[in-house]
Amino acid sequence: MKKHPGRHPRGYDFAIIGSGLAGLTLALHLADYGEVALFAKAGLVDGSSFYAQGGIAAVLSPDDSFESHIHDTLVAGAGLCREDAVRFVVERAPEAIRWLIAEGTPFTAQDGRYHLTREGGHSQRRVIHAADATGRVVETTLATKACDHPRIHIFTDHIAIDLVTSAKLGLAGPNRCLGLYALSKKTGTVIAYAARLTALATGGASKAYLYSSNPDTSTGDGISMAWRAGCRVANLEFVQFHPTCLYHPQAKSFLISEAVRGEGGLLLLPDGTRFMPDYDPRAELASRDIVARAIDSEMKRLGLDAVSLDISHKGRDFIVEHFPNIYERCLGFGYDMAQGPIPVVPAAHYTCGGVLTDLRGRTDLGSLYAIGECAYTGLHGANRLASNSLLECLVLGRAAAEDAGARLAASPAAVALPPWDESRVTDADEAVVVSHNWEELRRFMWDYVGIVRTNKRLERALHRVNLLNHEIREYYANFKVSNDLIELRNLVQVAELIIRSAQSRAESRGLHYSRDYPETDTSHPARDTILTPPQYAQATQTPGEHWS
Repeated sequence: MKKHPGRHPRGYDFAIIGSGLAGLTLALHLADYGEVALFAKAGLVDGSSFYAQGGIAAVLSPDDSFESHIHDTLVAGAGLCREDAVRFVVERAPEAIRWLIAEGTPFTAQDGRYHLTREGGHSQRRVIHAADATGRVVETTLATKACDHPRIHIFTDHIAIDLVTSAKLGLAGPNRCLGLYALSKKTGTVIAYAARLTALATGGASKAYLYSSNPDTSTGDGISMAWRAGCRVANLEFVQFHPTCLYHPQAKSFLISEAVRGEGGLLLLPDGTRFMPDYDPRAELASRDIVARAIDSEMKRLGLDAVSLDISHKGRDFIVEHFPNIYERCLGFGYDMAQGPIPVVPAAHYTCGGVLTDLRGRTDLGSLYAIGECAYTGLHGANRLASNSLLECLVLGRAAAEDAGARLAASPAAVALPPWDESRVTDADEAVVVSHNWEELRRFMWDYVGIVRTNKRLERALHRVNLLNHEIREYYANFKVSNDLIELRNLVQVAELIIRSAQSRAESRGLHYSRDYPETDTSHPARDTILTPPQYAQATQTPGEHWS
């Protein structure tokens, strides 16, 4: 892995926070225009993109059509997708796949053609994949390219703390992003990195929940930093719970791909009875929100720890060919998918809302972009269609790069940033406070703001999160920052935004299900939930309008 070269004396043209598929796509395209600093909070490929199994949705078959993909996305989004955003992404999907292939991505082929699988919510086979480890293959391919590029400077084990804005520094003119402060986890020092244009590609916030399919890095960093810098957020109540994660104490919620059900896997009760046909005519191929709620309902009804997923009827050769990594991982935990069913449970998987942006990735704050899972473009609406997430990273990564590249010549030079001030803080002597608060947060978010919600549960959760917020602010002000403290501060902030968003929606729609409002409100057109931070100063403008 290429070592980072240290700070550029004049700052960078572009700073990208996050090195998943969105960040790497953006970096590789931006490198055509200038010097890029790419920050990874752990290793270069330790984010959620690396663990994506299923694939990337795109119209690649003559039997498929853009209109079909658009329709499936709109149906899954439960009336909240922006059709212009859906069309923008879907129509650019084939070109994005061709770019990945040109970069050397070895997608799975069959009979001389790329194999396309089908996942829940899709009416056609349109998911291109690399066996059952698409994220790993794509990330590894692009990371290798990024490491070899002379204009991309990679900073691993650097966690961003906050964005630096002109307003914070008291500079005249429209407020804009000037760069970031980041903690080097290897040296324990905080360094200021100046950039002419900055992008958030930090992923989602599923680690706010006790059970999650995501890696430990998914702590809502970009959403929280953008909110503190004055950016609006949208639709954070829509947290997607993946229906099928392996239930095993050592598995750490290992994801069982949607494609297992797409290729014929059946969900069963302990007596072998199928239950999905009772919930939806699409049965196991229903959208994720329906499948997750059905599993949750059956587990609560029967007092089960898990339900079963069975694809053994397809035979060992088929399973090993299509799901080699899942098969091996399950064997490691004592389950043979070819011999019988495996136990599965739902787990927090994807943050459908995020920082409000336009279709070029622009946020409310000048010189700041947001792309990927941390952003809300309107593509996903109230529920993400399977395998549209990696696609969004590719399409919006390229769109943001084209916009940022075109704007670079007119962007002000990088501003010298003041050093991080630690003159009035001390080393923390009670690290147990951080770990205890983290555990408390994840537990009450799972219990009160999970798959099924009520007004009373949300009130209890907000009360708890307000107490945690107060305690963490005091802790943050008095002690030196650490990776765990930075992540906890961000998670508590995003948890508050999720709860407030859920309280604002007096209906059930998509991924948000309330027992107090079990029906979808059809009395008016569906509305986004948009929260505005105290620092927001352009309340009448849409993202990007004030960038001229």
